[in-house]
Amino acid sequence: MDTNPSHTSSDPPYTPLPDNPSPARIRRPFNGFAAILASLIFLLSLVALIINQSQESLPEQNQNRSPSTPRPTESFSKPEPRGVAQGVSPKSNPSFFSDKVSYNWTNAMFSWQRTAYHFQPEKNWMNDPDGPLFHKGWYHLFYQYNPDSAVWGNITWGHAVSTDLIHWLYLPFAMVPDHWYDINGVWTGSATLLPDGQIMMLYTGSTNESVQVQNLAYPANLSDPLLIDWVKYPNNPVITPPNGTETDEFRDPTTAWMGPDGTWRITIGSRHNKSVGISLVYQTSNFTTYELLEGVLHAVPGTGMWECVDFYPVAINGSTGLDTSAHGAGIKHVLKASLDDTKRDHYAIGVYDPVTDKWTPDNPKEDVGIGLQVDYGRYYASKTFYDQNTQRRILWGWINETDTETDDLDKGWASVQTIPRKVLYDNKTGTNILQWPVEEIESLRLRSTAFTEIVVGPGSVVPLDIGQATQVCSPLV
Repeated sequence: MDTNPSHTSSDPPYTPLPDNPSPARIRRPFNGFAAILASLIFLLSLVALIINQSQESLPEQNQNRSPSTPRPTESFSKPEPRGVAQGVSPKSNPSFFSDKVSYNWTNAMFSWQRTAYHFQPEKNWMNDPDGPLFHKGWYHLFYQYNPDSAVWGNITWGHAVSTDLIHWLYLPFAMVPDHWYDINGVWTGSATLLPDGQIMMLYTGSTNESVQVQNLAYPANLSDPLLIDWVKYPNNPVITPPNGTETDEFRDPTTAWMGPDGTWRITIGSRHNKSVGISLVYQTSNFTTYELLEGVLHAVPGTGMWECVDFYPVAINGSTGLDTSAHGAGIKHVLKASLDDTKRDHYAIGVYDPVTDKWTPDNPKEDVGIGLQVDYGRYYASKTFYDQNTQRRILWGWINETDTETDDLDKGWASVQTIPRKVLYDNKTGTNILQWPVEEIESLRLRSTAFTEIVVGPGSVVPLDIGQATQVCSPLV
């Protein structure tokens, strides 16, 4: 397959399918002998099919399947999702005959699935948001991307920019897997903006031996508002798995924060004894050499592998976000982890001690992984960043759809990002964060209707005349 398929504005965002699929054939009655003979043949064929399919692996990726080619037969056994063998979450949805049968989609249906205002690439697979930041008037979003297919694999960093977090321009790939330390994938990472204007990007690379290591990259030209060119540090990796840590369970460095001693800290997700989710803390003064601090930032038994960890401060009384390095009186810290076992994003609010580098939840009964979720829908790998332009903390999240792999390959794309959300501490409850779509989303509204003096009681239904709506979205999608 061509690793750099051409794509023009005239290309459809999915593989064309017949608009009018053939109707099912009507079964006609036949005599008893024919029925018995056909039943025996069917049973023998079914046994042969089961035996044959039990020895087969997943079909090879093929996003350019011809419309006339029949869909691959679904397996009776559940194949292992893509990515698991490389030590990451199941980043795709293999088709399971017993769980879900691919729908008979038409061109119109595939077109309807494309979103109007959520971010998604022009085609192919996307997952975790990476290194979001604001630089010289532009918001930057990097994301896990497969340039070759609509299923997970060959993970590269896609790159897009926006002036309003809603309308995006696609840019060339920021980083591709081209060194021994990331040849199996340029995986999830985070950006840190230094006081002198430098930008440090730490990301996980999967090595030629499938070991997860942490690497450093930085812009080639800080004066470029679009940050098109990126340089990988010549002496990568900067962090390798410590003793006692599984080499395929060590990933996703966070944005760094500065401690009271003037040095930077980052935290990385991992696990201990197979079931204890942990967050390791590293210290650095130059982003090229790191020291693993004693103990962990936090650990929760029974939660399994922690990935895409996020750690940031929130003001107890305030309407603005905080820089990641903020600490002191009137500040709590949010610790969030994406649980590899459940594919859910959990968080808790607590107190961070910058001297011991330990975080303690306010309510141990609602600790990370056993209490609050960032979102209760199909949502994962969320990441926040501090928008110094508007003093907001903004949250991104990956929506992993429920389509089968077959459908993803047919339509030519998979996954979207949520509308960016503003995050604040809920000072009324003191137990959770508040999320709301960024105010820029209102620029998409052509008109609005205000409803006043409406009383909604328990169990009541209040009809509202909102006119015709061509796009409808729940508030937090």
